[in-house]
Amino acid sequence: MIRKVSLLAVLSAALLAPMAATTPSTAATKTPGTAAGKASRQSMDVSITSITPDVPTSQTTQIKIAGVVRNDTGEAMTSLRVQLRYQAQKFPDRATMSAYQTDQNTATLPSQVSTRVSFMDIPALEAGASKTFELLATPVQLGLPSFGVYPIAVDVARFNVPLVSQRTYLTYAPPTPQKLPRNRLAIALPIIDQTHRAENDNFVDDKLGAQLTGKGRLAELAGIAATAHKSVTWFVDPALLDDVQALSRKHRLKGKDQAADPNAAQWLNSLRTALASSPVVATPYADPDVAALAHQGLDGQTATAIAMGGQVATELLKRDVSLTTNWPVAGVLDPDALDLLNVSKVDRVLLNSTNLPPQPPVAFTPDAVTTLDSVEGPVTALVADAELTRTFEPDSTAPGSIFLSKQRFIAETAMIAAEPGQTNPRSLVIAPSRRWDPNPKLVNSLLKTANRLPWLTLTKLDSLKPSKASVPRAALTYTDQDRKDELSAKYLAPLKKVAEKAQLTALIAAEPKTHSDFDAAVLRLASSSWRNNTRAGRAATKLVDGAVQTQMNKISITGAAPDQLRQLAGSNGQVPISVKNSIGETIALYIDVKSNNPGVLQIDPTPSKKLLTIFNDQNGGVQVPMSATTSGDATVSVQLMTRNGLPYGKPVKLTIRTTGYTGIALVIVGAALAVMLAAVVTRVLRRRSQRRLARAAKSRESETV
Repeated sequence: MIRKVSLLAVLSAALLAPMAATTPSTAATKTPGTAAGKASRQSMDVSITSITPDVPTSQTTQIKIAGVVRNDTGEAMTSLRVQLRYQAQKFPDRATMSAYQTDQNTATLPSQVSTRVSFMDIPALEAGASKTFELLATPVQLGLPSFGVYPIAVDVARFNVPLVSQRTYLTYAPPTPQKLPRNRLAIALPIIDQTHRAENDNFVDDKLGAQLTGKGRLAELAGIAATAHKSVTWFVDPALLDDVQALSRKHRLKGKDQAADPNAAQWLNSLRTALASSPVVATPYADPDVAALAHQGLDGQTATAIAMGGQVATELLKRDVSLTTNWPVAGVLDPDALDLLNVSKVDRVLLNSTNLPPQPPVAFTPDAVTTLDSVEGPVTALVADAELTRTFEPDSTAPGSIFLSKQRFIAETAMIAAEPGQTNPRSLVIAPSRRWDPNPKLVNSLLKTANRLPWLTLTKLDSLKPSKASVPRAALTYTDQDRKDELSAKYLAPLKKVAEKAQLTALIAAEPKTHSDFDAAVLRLASSSWRNNTRAGRAATKLVDGAVQTQMNKISITGAAPDQLRQLAGSNGQVPISVKNSIGETIALYIDVKSNNPGVLQIDPTPSKKLLTIFNDQNGGVQVPMSATTSGDATVSVQLMTRNGLPYGKPVKLTIRTTGYTGIALVIVGAALAVMLAAVVTRVLRRRSQRRLARAAKSRESETV
């Protein structure tokens, strides 16, 4: 009875096998980074790790497909077969090829299964065990007729029922009747990070140091730069270099003193060496959110960021850098941001394909270079290819993901070269996301592969120019979501106030400066890296605001305490106003004094028009003429002003106590004058009487004689 049941099971499996091969089933189709691919690791797992050669070039070229089968079912498995699925019909276009890679339906797997070649039986595989495999075939055995990209897959079957499969591509490149165009490929790789400082020596987190050594993201980027093809263009944020430089010295972490990090100096030296002979573009300092700045009235910050970025990058990399190419956040901008960049001397922008789609749509891969109109003239736009870019940053870290990305890259570029009707070489651009976490093995593999493919020529980004292959494109497409992603008006409002205050510390100097010591700190607050962490950005803004205010407070009006009164003796006189300068340099300012009680106290404005120069650690001031109509207390507002008429700090209120004559005092003085006058008159009359008596006596004496 048991034997009959076993025989029935085998017969049932055999009968169901053809149906299972052609209809959707419970077999898992692996696609890196997908839920099904991850779930499959809980059952059977298959990974292709290599195809040799990458690109077969003749009908008889032997193709070796290698990989690993792993049993994650939790129990031993028997009667397994690893087999190659293929199809002699090549992909008609890139869209079909992309759909094949992401499709999870087993019915869309290549329909032909190798039965004479390209299979390997595994009699038994214990739970948790792995087994390597090699499948051999030639293009003629697979029926590949001509140049193109063909779908293949490797699956693991049991009793002819597929359990799991892995899809990939096979690019076949025999000689073609017409020579394929050799497309120009420019690769832009970013070295950009999260902002780590608020004030110039105060770090807001301790994450930077760990990234600079071992398997840290920035350490691996420096390693990639050291071996990358010299045509690769590197976009470097000077603020990151500045952060690393600050970390290499004594610094503060959230206000607490910290020792210098020796790894920081080592990383900076290694990057400097790695980039010595490669094209380098300096992003605006701290990679600011240019679109948000344009929309919130902070236009001047962009030009400042570009200028400072050039200075810092040149100083720390010890070489010239380009400043005229801009890579906006997420590769998208609108006309306002484009105009703002253009007036800041930017004449090339690197954009996402969604930001500048072809118009009308085309059935082929458009040339990456086009021209945009801007406020000061044409701007060259370089549009990154989304699918090619995706190969540099796959979603999965599963075994075989490097191989699959390389096969995808080969297939994509071959498909572009063979697109019907495209006989002129086109420009292509790859640009991974700015804060990508690269896999060094993958990136190095792709760069080496790109350099040896016969239908590609690696070139520098700045060498790409508009050509006959360029296609019309729509206007800049900036969506509502793009606008929502910007740093908000609520976030930027305090930043704007801090920027204005910081600028005052430069304008108050005796030798006026165009930039303040806080410019770098303010630009770090405008960094696009705060888009996903505005709470931390607001905290950093408060720290910078506090530092700016502390600096401003080093210039102060003396004797401004509420209990300190200024005396005005009499109805008019001069009251001294003094300013203390402890800011560290000579300053020049005006002192503007206004009466808050003009009916009681009036101010002569003449001293307010005098530019006052005060040396460091010195006091300086003016004598302000005032006149009072009555005695008592009155207040005046004293405002320090920069030489160009901007208020420096808040006005200070001073109390003036006047001691002018009152009505009673006038009566007393009048009475005293009357008494004095009466005494004088009496004395005069007395003297006159005495003179008359003397003359009368003298007259009598004369008569007697």
